[in-house]
Amino acid sequence: MNLNLRIFAGCIFLFLVLSQCSELNTLVKNTPANSTTRSDNQLRNNIVEFALNQKGARYKYAGRNPKTGFDCSGFTHYVFAEFNVNLTPVSRAQEAECRKIPLKNAQTGDLVFFRKSKAGSVFHVALVVSNDASGITVVHSTSSRGVISENITTSSYWRSKVTTACDVLNK
Repeated sequence: MNLNLRIFAGCIFLFLVLSQCSELNTLVKNTPANSTTRSDNQLRNNIVEFALNQKGARYKYAGRNPKTGFDCSGFTHYVFAEFNVNLTPVSRAQEAECRKIPLKNAQTGDLVFFRKSKAGSVFHVALVVSNDASGITVVHSTSSRGVISENITTSSYWRSKVTTACDVLNK
Protein backbone atom coordinates (compact mmCIF):
# COMPACT_ATOMS: atom_id res chain seq x y z
CA MET A 1 0.00 0.00 0.00
CA ASN A 2 1.50 3.36 -0.95
CA LEU A 3 2.04 6.12 1.59
CA ASN A 4 -0.80 8.38 0.35
CA LEU A 5 -3.30 5.55 0.56
CA ARG A 6 -2.19 4.69 4.12
CA ILE A 7 -2.49 8.34 5.16
CA PHE A 8 -5.95 8.51 3.59
CA ALA A 9 -7.05 5.28 5.36
CA GLY A 10 -5.67 6.61 8.65
CA CYS A 11 -7.60 9.85 8.24
CA ILE A 12 -10.83 7.95 7.52
CA PHE A 13 -10.25 5.79 10.61
CA LEU A 14 -9.55 8.86 12.76
CA PHE A 15 -12.66 10.58 11.41
CA LEU A 16 -14.82 7.56 12.29
CA VAL A 17 -13.41 7.35 15.81
CA LEU A 18 -13.86 11.07 16.44
CA SER A 19 -17.41 11.09 15.07
CA GLN A 20 -18.31 8.25 17.44
CA CYS A 21 -16.79 10.20 20.35
CA SER A 22 -18.82 13.24 19.33
CA GLU A 23 -22.06 11.22 19.30
CA LEU A 24 -21.21 9.72 22.68
CA ASN A 25 -20.37 13.14 24.08
CA THR A 26 -23.71 14.52 22.85
CA LEU A 27 -25.54 11.60 24.44
CA VAL A 28 -23.79 12.20 27.78
CA LYS A 29 -24.47 15.95 27.65
CA ASN A 30 -28.17 15.35 26.96
CA THR A 31 -28.58 12.98 29.90
CA PRO A 32 -30.20 14.78 32.87
CA ALA A 33 -27.83 15.20 35.80
CA ASN A 34 -30.24 13.62 38.27
CA SER A 35 -31.06 10.60 36.14
CA THR A 36 -29.69 7.25 37.15
CA THR A 37 -28.47 4.50 34.93
CA ARG A 38 -29.53 0.89 35.19
CA SER A 39 -26.23 -0.06 36.84
CA ASP A 40 -26.55 2.88 39.27
CA ASN A 41 -30.07 1.74 40.17
CA GLN A 42 -28.85 -1.82 40.66
CA LEU A 43 -26.03 -0.64 42.91
CA ARG A 44 -28.47 1.46 44.95
CA ASN A 45 -30.83 -1.50 45.30
CA ASN A 46 -27.94 -3.80 46.31
CA ILE A 47 -26.81 -1.32 48.96
CA VAL A 48 -30.30 -1.08 50.43
CA GLU A 49 -30.80 -4.85 50.32
CA PHE A 50 -27.51 -5.34 52.19
CA ALA A 51 -28.53 -2.69 54.74
CA LEU A 52 -31.94 -4.26 55.28
CA ASN A 53 -30.24 -7.60 55.94
CA GLN A 54 -28.68 -5.97 59.01
CA LYS A 55 -32.09 -5.35 60.62
CA GLY A 56 -32.14 -6.62 64.15
CA ALA A 57 -28.49 -5.78 64.86
CA ARG A 58 -28.27 -4.10 68.23
CA TYR A 59 -27.27 -0.51 68.93
CA LYS A 60 -23.80 0.23 70.24
CA TYR A 61 -22.31 3.69 70.56
CA ALA A 62 -19.43 4.01 68.04
CA GLY A 63 -20.25 0.48 66.84
CA ARG A 64 -19.29 -0.42 63.30
CA ASN A 65 -20.13 -4.08 62.77
CA PRO A 66 -23.08 -6.43 63.12
CA LYS A 67 -21.43 -8.66 65.73
CA THR A 68 -21.01 -5.94 68.35
CA GLY A 69 -23.64 -3.49 67.13
CA PHE A 70 -23.90 -0.17 65.28
CA ASP A 71 -24.49 3.43 65.97
CA CYS A 72 -26.15 5.35 63.12
CA SER A 73 -23.02 6.50 61.30
CA GLY A 74 -21.14 3.28 62.02
CA PHE A 75 -24.01 1.51 60.29
CA THR A 76 -23.91 3.66 57.14
CA HIS A 77 -20.10 3.46 57.15
CA TYR A 78 -20.28 -0.35 57.32
CA VAL A 79 -22.92 -0.65 54.58
CA PHE A 80 -21.14 1.60 52.10
CA ALA A 81 -17.73 0.04 52.85
CA GLU A 82 -19.17 -3.28 51.63
CA PHE A 83 -19.53 -1.57 48.23
CA ASN A 84 -16.11 0.13 48.31
CA VAL A 85 -17.55 3.56 49.07
CA ASN A 86 -15.51 5.37 51.71
CA LEU A 87 -17.40 7.27 54.40
CA THR A 88 -16.08 8.55 57.70
CA PRO A 89 -17.99 6.84 60.55
CA VAL A 90 -19.22 10.19 61.92
CA SER A 91 -22.61 11.53 60.80
CA ARG A 92 -21.53 15.22 60.64
CA ALA A 93 -18.57 14.26 58.47
CA GLN A 94 -20.67 12.02 56.24
CA GLU A 95 -22.93 14.94 55.37
CA ALA A 96 -19.85 16.88 54.19
CA GLU A 97 -18.60 13.90 52.14
CA CYS A 98 -21.57 13.69 49.79
CA ARG A 99 -23.46 15.87 47.34
CA LYS A 100 -26.44 17.62 48.95
CA ILE A 101 -29.74 17.19 47.13
CA PRO A 102 -33.26 18.41 47.86
CA LEU A 103 -35.00 16.11 50.34
CA LYS A 104 -37.84 15.58 47.86
CA ASN A 105 -35.29 14.14 45.39
CA ALA A 106 -33.78 11.64 47.82
CA GLN A 107 -33.76 8.18 46.29
CA THR A 108 -32.89 4.64 47.22
CA GLY A 109 -29.32 4.54 48.52
CA ASP A 110 -29.06 8.21 49.47
CA LEU A 111 -28.51 9.40 53.02
CA VAL A 112 -30.72 11.69 55.09
CA PHE A 113 -29.44 13.70 58.05
CA PHE A 114 -31.18 14.90 61.18
CA ARG A 115 -30.78 17.94 63.45
CA LYS A 116 -32.61 18.81 66.65
CA SER A 117 -33.01 22.37 65.30
CA LYS A 118 -32.44 23.90 61.85
CA ALA A 119 -29.27 25.64 63.04
CA GLY A 120 -28.10 22.68 65.12
CA SER A 121 -25.46 20.16 64.15
CA VAL A 122 -26.19 16.77 62.63
CA PHE A 123 -26.89 14.13 65.26
CA HIS A 124 -28.23 11.23 63.18
CA VAL A 125 -28.02 9.69 59.70
CA ALA A 126 -30.19 7.13 57.91
CA LEU A 127 -30.13 5.32 54.55
CA VAL A 128 -33.08 5.88 52.19
CA VAL A 129 -34.95 2.71 51.25
CA SER A 130 -37.64 4.51 49.26
CA ASN A 131 -39.14 7.95 48.71
CA ASP A 132 -42.64 7.88 47.27
CA ALA A 133 -46.17 9.13 47.88
CA SER A 134 -46.27 7.35 51.24
CA GLY A 135 -43.15 9.18 52.44
CA ILE A 136 -39.47 8.51 53.03
CA THR A 137 -38.67 5.07 54.36
CA VAL A 138 -35.19 4.55 55.80
CA VAL A 139 -33.08 1.89 57.41
CA HIS A 140 -30.99 3.13 60.34
CA SER A 141 -29.55 2.23 63.71
CA THR A 142 -31.42 3.85 66.59
CA SER A 143 -30.28 3.94 70.18
CA SER A 144 -33.58 2.46 71.40
CA ARG A 145 -34.26 -0.22 68.77
CA GLY A 146 -31.02 -0.99 66.92
CA VAL A 147 -31.17 -1.40 63.14
CA ILE A 148 -34.73 -0.95 61.91
CA SER A 149 -36.63 0.23 58.86
CA GLU A 150 -39.35 2.86 59.22
CA ASN A 151 -41.20 5.64 57.44
CA ILE A 152 -39.72 8.82 58.94
CA THR A 153 -42.37 11.00 57.28
CA THR A 154 -45.05 9.48 59.50
CA SER A 155 -42.89 9.43 62.64
CA SER A 156 -43.75 12.18 65.11
CA TYR A 157 -40.15 12.01 66.40
CA TRP A 158 -38.14 11.94 63.15
CA ARG A 159 -40.35 14.03 60.81
CA SER A 160 -39.43 17.39 62.34
CA LYS A 161 -35.72 16.57 62.57
CA VAL A 162 -34.87 15.44 59.04
CA THR A 163 -33.09 18.37 57.39
CA THR A 164 -30.89 17.33 54.48
CA ALA A 165 -30.37 14.59 51.95
CA CYS A 166 -27.15 13.62 50.21
CA ASP A 167 -26.16 11.49 47.26
CA VAL A 168 -23.13 9.43 48.27
CA LEU A 169 -22.68 7.61 44.97
CA ASN A 170 -22.56 10.68 42.70
CA LYS A 171 -20.44 13.03 44.81
